[in-house]
Amino acid sequence: MIVVDTSVLVDLFKGHRTPAVERFRTIEHEGNPYLLPAVCCQELLQGARDEREWRLLEDYLGVQRILACSDVWSTRAKAARIFFDCRRKGITIRSTIDCLVAQLALDASGVLLHDDRDFELIKEVRPLKTIRS
Repeated sequence: MIVVDTSVLVDLFKGHRTPAVERFRTIEHEGNPYLLPAVCCQELLQGARDEREWRLLEDYLGVQRILACSDVWSTRAKAARIFFDCRRKGITIRSTIDCLVAQLALDASGVLLHDDRDFELIKEVRPLKTIRS
């Protein structure tokens, strides 16, 4: 299962034609299944510039398959452990949300499509499978 990070969706909605966006467009076009982490949907909505943009995002996100944790405590503790283990190795992860997204992808046995260097750093402490075009 492909898990799509906010970094790809932001570029998609801004109209950028990055390799990750093109990969996501191909996934959608071919009808391949993918999931959007709930926290990424929240990040997208928080970035809305006005009511019109909010409605467009809400309409788009409202019909997507959403990835949420089934065990909130376990998922959050494991995400915090990713941050902790990275820090102990001298790796700085800029966002705790990235640790949560990584853990959600791991729990779903998914492959994370992203355009964010933090996920490649997380791979130094976890067996996270990624697509970074």
